[in-house]
Order: sequence, then structure tokens, then C-alpha cells
Amino acid sequence: MLSEPLKTKLVESGMAAWASWLDGQLTRFYDHVDHGDYPGWLDAVNRLPEISPTLSKLDSDEIQIGRATDCTERQRQATRQQLQRLIPWRKGPFNLFGLSIDAEWRSDLKWRRLQDKISPLSGRTVLDVGCGNGYYGWRMLGAGAKLVVGIDSTLKYVMQHRAVARYLPHAPFDVLPFSLGAQASGGACLVLPHNGASFDTVFSMGVIYHQRDPIKHIRELSAFLQDKGELILESLIIDEDHGNVLNPQGRYAKMRNIRSIPSITTLKNWLSAAGFTTIELANISTTTLTEQRVTEWTYHESLTNFLEPENPRLTIEGHPAPKRAIVICSKH
Repeated sequence: MLSEPLKTKLVESGMAAWASWLDGQLTRFYDHVDHGDYPGWLDAVNRLPEISPTLSKLDSDEIQIGRATDCTERQRQATRQQLQRLIPWRKGPFNLFGLSIDAEWRSDLKWRRLQDKISPLSGRTVLDVGCGNGYYGWRMLGAGAKLVVGIDSTLKYVMQHRAVARYLPHAPFDVLPFSLGAQASGGACLVLPHNGASFDTVFSMGVIYHQRDPIKHIRELSAFLQDKGELILESLIIDEDHGNVLNPQGRYAKMRNIRSIPSITTLKNWLSAAGFTTIELANISTTTLTEQRVTEWTYHESLTNFLEPENPRLTIEGHPAPKRAIVICSKH
């Protein structure tokens, strides 16, 4: 079930055994998917019209596949109809044959913050953990990555990627239904062991604060890195004057499953405890209503609904409003 382009590149990169193992796991998984919505999502992907794109542009803010002139208006509307069955689109933007998918997150803004800070991706192998629908993976390919393996535990996001990838069948990039650590409830994803796989660059963006054991998560990421590899980690953070770590009771900005939001000092301490010796702070930014908002491709609530109306510096629950940091780490 791995795409042939990705499988070929994994073999060329010395990960043939891992690729074979993945193939077997994915075949069994998709033969017995334990998710009631999966048949509908698969039907939406399979009903996308057959269109041959005359271009792909993966190095621009809006990932562009095809021109408007590559299809009829009827085909474009059919494409819209099927892709809307996969709402919400959290990450984007995309443009397929003149159809703009304006996702909840302007993910291009985050990419701008990090693209010139990380080691150049040209010719590198990349693992993107918690990658969502794969927006960043396409940008990684656009930056010259040799291959990208994305994993995400939300099956709908995996299917969103499959819908986009339908029109770029030669790209060495898959989003796979895996997670690190404990298996997701309901059998909706698999657990990914490294089994000898190693990558030049590993991304974990927006994942660590969901973990019961953040240091364990970092060690799991580290296991996939080559000796001189680079980890790019992004996290929600709190200011130092709010303490070392925020452990929300209940929800945070209406999000469930937020375990630990660290200060920068705490985040660096976690990385040091996991064995990283070089830790560089690349960016700190407060999430704005320009970056995260409601669109026709999302549900009816977004950041504006998650903040205290009278004091947007606080979440609706009274916690500090979302602020994020990107750190770039290595062991040398």
C-alpha cells in the first residue's frame, strides 16, 4: 500500500526492509479499517474526476496542482463536491485546477517562519510526525527533499492527502495512518517503530503538548534521526512568568487532550534530557486571527471562538492565549 515512488526512494535510501514492513502493515490495516466513516471518505476520493494536471507548484504559499484550463467547469464542481465531503481541512492552502481550498490554518505562515532557519532540505530524507493532511510535506518536496514520510493518527487527514496525491502520482510522499507511542483508540491508526529506519530531518509540529510523557516523545523522534540529523519541533508555549509548564484541567482553547504546555526553558530542558546538545530557538509567535480562522472548508468555530471575548490574551477557559515556538535541534 505504499506508493511505488516512495517505496523506490526508501529502497534507494537503505530502508528497503522498513518499506517492506510498512507495506505489509498497511495492507492488513486497510483490509480491516476500524472506522465507520472510512467507506464514505474512500468513496469521496474514488469519485474525484480523472484530470491530468499540466503543472504542479509546491514551492509557493498555495500549493498548486494543475491549471483551471486543465478541466471543465463541471469537473471542477465535481472535485469541489467530493473534497467537501472531507471537511474540515485544517491545513492549507491548496489550489486544484483553479479550485482554492482555503483551510482553517494559513500553514504557509508557519512554513515561512522556519524555511530559512532549518538545514536545506535538498536531497534529504524527511519524516513528518503528526503531519495532518500533508501540506508541509508538499512544501518539503518543493524545497527539494528526496522523499517524505508523513504519519498522522487522524484517518480523515490521511484521506485528504490521498485526495490531493491522486493528482501527483509520481511524488515520493505518502501520509500514513501511524502514530508514535500508544496506539490510537478504535484501531484508527497503527504504531510506528523505527525498525532501523533513519532520516536526515524529522519534524514534529503541534504534537508534543498532547503527550503524557514529552521526553519519551522526543526520544522516539530521536530514534528516527541519523547521527547528524536535525529535529524541527514546534510547540505551544507559555511565558516564563506563568511558570514552568501549564497542565490544563479540562480543555485548552476548546481543545481536548492538551497535556503539557511548556515554557521555553522547560522545552529546552526536555530536549536536553532526551540527548540533544544543540537547541536553537528559531521563532516565537502568537497565533492570530489571520492565521487561524473559519472558512467554507472548515467547521463553524475557530480561534475567535476559542478566546475570551473581553480579553483575547486569554483562552475561553482563562489560560494564556496560544503562543507557539519552533526549535531546531541536533546531537552534535
